[in-house]
Amino acid sequence: MPPRPSRPSRSGTFTGRSRTLTGLVTAAAATAGLLLTGLAPGAQAADNPYERGPAPTNTSIEASRGSYAVSQTSVSSLVVSGFGGGTIYYPTSTADGTFGAVVISPGFTAYESSIAWLGPRLASQGFVVFTIDTNTTLDQPDSRGRQLLAALDYLTQRSSVRTRVDATRLGVMGHSMGGGGSLEAAKSRPSLKAAIPLTGWNTDKTWPELRTPTLVVGADGDTIAPVATHSEPFYESLPGSLDKAYLELRGASHFTPNTSDTTIAKYSISWLKRFIDNDSRYEQFLCPLPRPSLTIAEYRGNCPHTA
Repeated sequence: MPPRPSRPSRSGTFTGRSRTLTGLVTAAAATAGLLLTGLAPGAQAADNPYERGPAPTNTSIEASRGSYAVSQTSVSSLVVSGFGGGTIYYPTSTADGTFGAVVISPGFTAYESSIAWLGPRLASQGFVVFTIDTNTTLDQPDSRGRQLLAALDYLTQRSSVRTRVDATRLGVMGHSMGGGGSLEAAKSRPSLKAAIPLTGWNTDKTWPELRTPTLVVGADGDTIAPVATHSEPFYESLPGSLDKAYLELRGASHFTPNTSDTTIAKYSISWLKRFIDNDSRYEQFLCPLPRPSLTIAEYRGNCPHTA
């Protein structure tokens, strides 16, 4: 019996030709798959090469630990200059390449231990984190700003984990006078990718020269650095063109950043990821602006972010 001729399909082509084209497409896809399989281990398909870790969820950024196992190493004040030593927390695995980094300063009369909880919490989300002691517990914000930068330089140039750090993706944080110091550091080094002053204190209230995306965190019950005379004017003085935000914690005090706090961690992680890693997957937690809640008295900012 002679072969049955191909029938026109509903698309106006012939079913026999469609099968042929389908076969060619399938073969091409299989070949492409083989080529992709042959890529070097660790090659990422993501458009942003700085993305680290799985796609975030509200649960993942509120968790006490992220997806990375964390190691730590102590840095003695005897082997550094310009600051008082500290502890470096870093993702144990090197499979994902280098990470962005952040240095964190304590406040007036305080030691590294007062901000140590942030070390493993942030590092487990995919950062190298250096919580430091200052030269003395009485150092003022301008000095703490210089110490934050000295610690960043040590971290990227001399530390035992320097090969794990991308020296082009750095940020600073600090509590109280350390928070004021983070503004000073960002003023001195505009190349920084993020700054987060936590209930910051500084006699300088205006920061129009900052070019670093800045998240200002205040506390509604702060009587040492009241938001009306510190965090709010800090935020309002930042350039309107700058990616910036103001988070006022509800039912919080000046010392709230000294103990583990989910709200501080959630928005700090999101800010650092968004601007140090340029990871737009975290934009969802910052824009639209978070609404007032049991832990947020107020949140201001500019959305969408431009960086």
